[in-house]
Amino acid sequence: QVQLVESGGGLVQAGGSLRLSCAASGSSFSINVMGWYRQAPGKQRELVADITPGGSTKYADSVKGRFTISRDNAKNTVYLQMNSLKPEDTAVYYCRVTSSLYIYWGQGTQVTVSS
Repeated sequence: QVQLVESGGGLVQAGGSLRLSCAASGSSFSINVMGWYRQAPGKQRELVADITPGGSTKYADSVKGRFTISRDNAKNTVYLQMNSLKPEDTAVYYCRVTSSLYIYWGQGTQVTVSS
């Protein structure tokens, strides 16, 4: 069994910054892509950013230039640095980790950006 522990969400004013972390632990497994998704009330869950083991990244157009995803392969941890936050970034942010066989989701962490 794999556990994903997320941290770093909270309340911030528009223009502020937050850093999310997600640490994967559990049975021996080989992690592939690590990423962050978000879901705002009444909306579908969407990709924010993801990163391969080699460091290739992908971002949603809405966060390009403001968010940066990174990972520490030795710690099985993925990070999301969020700068210049906007009220429309308000959502529950979920960590997602894939292995060769399975997809794992974190429990979600709330990010609220006030105007």
